[in-house]
Amino acid sequence: MPHLPDAVLWSIPAFVLLTAIEMVSYRLRPDEDAAGYGARDAATSVTMGIGSVFFDLLWKIPIVAIYTALYELTPLRVPVLWWTLPLMLLAQDFLYYWSHRGHHVVRVLWACHVVHHSSEKFNLTTALRQPWTSLTVWPFYVPLVLCGVHPAAVAFLSGVNLVYQFWVHTERVGKLPRPVEYVFNTASHHRVHHASQGGYLDRNFGGVLIVWDRMFGTFVAETERPVYGLTKNIHTYNLLRVATHEYAAIGRDLAAATDWRQRAGLLFRGPGWQPHRRRAATTANDAPSAADGAARPDPVATRAADGADPSAGAPPASPPSAAGDRPVAESGRCVKRAA
Repeated sequence: MPHLPDAVLWSIPAFVLLTAIEMVSYRLRPDEDAAGYGARDAATSVTMGIGSVFFDLLWKIPIVAIYTALYELTPLRVPVLWWTLPLMLLAQDFLYYWSHRGHHVVRVLWACHVVHHSSEKFNLTTALRQPWTSLTVWPFYVPLVLCGVHPAAVAFLSGVNLVYQFWVHTERVGKLPRPVEYVFNTASHHRVHHASQGGYLDRNFGGVLIVWDRMFGTFVAETERPVYGLTKNIHTYNLLRVATHEYAAIGRDLAAATDWRQRAGLLFRGPGWQPHRRRAATTANDAPSAADGAARPDPVATRAADGADPSAGAPPASPPSAAGDRPVAESGRCVKRAA
């Protein structure tokens, strides 16, 4: 197995330099419409990123053990060569798409990923706002290991994917030439992904390539200016709460559930799902208001049936629904039903 560098570690000087340039650009050419920087927000993002490095070292112990065991069991071997590396990067990016999508539509996975979306700003420090509970990611890359990709190569591929996505967390880069925008994940596409508007929610999951979203019906082009953050923001810079607030909300919901079917739904269905018998009470007690957050569209798995062109320029409207036929979410990336 050839030695592969730590892509993230080697990129840290570039991260620091590009972030400094972006900060200076806001000083020299301010944009009142852009989310820009906030000192406490940026400090929270950077500190969450530093913390994630520490916690990832802990999670790597069981993950490496599992990957190594699976690698020893499979008879397949993929050598790291100049022509196999691009193919492995392509395969990893494909699996990243499904991991990323899964972490948006399964609540217990969203509890990990919600950290990255919790900032109401959108700048290069937002890329560093990473979860401390990334133990939920490893199962999505098991197919790579079973196909004979060495665990060290899997780690390298994931690092390359993460490094690529650093630059797409900015409002200072507009739309790029059409061929680039069609194939690659860009700042424009990723701004949509971080937006909290209903038509933008749960879209543009690609890491390096945006073609997966075009293929599987989750692509939306940037049209209106995004509003960043969660549909119901947590308004805190407390690191522990940023890292764990959705897990706490799940715990409260599980304690209130009346049977195991409800508990399973609260864990494995969408972030906005609630047991049927709780919807009526919420409907009676909560009058919809703008402060509650935007209505969340149906899960991405069903959106292809909505009749919207996945490559259309305007974000699709959420499908109409009768009052009470959509759950009211209570925390995290939470939304109210359509009135």
